[in-house]
Amino acid sequence: MLKTLDTFSVGEAGIVKTVSGEGRIRRRLFDMGVTPGAEVLLKKKAPLGDPLEITVRGYELTLRKTEAACVGTEVEA
Repeated sequence: MLKTLDTFSVGEAGIVKTVSGEGRIRRRLFDMGVTPGAEVLLKKKAPLGDPLEITVRGYELTLRKTEAACVGTEVEA
């Protein structure tokens, strides 16, 4: 099932399939290791849903909800 990272529940994992967004956001995500094929796991979500803490390539990364919305993932149902 295809899902964007901002719609994940805590503890949910998936494989990055697409990274969209404008030039600066897309480049920033790529620089942080959020690339197609990378496995991501949602570790924590702030009380109001922003920011999100994910684990990608063995390290923790904090993203804003708008950045997470640019990451399309494949989640096993």
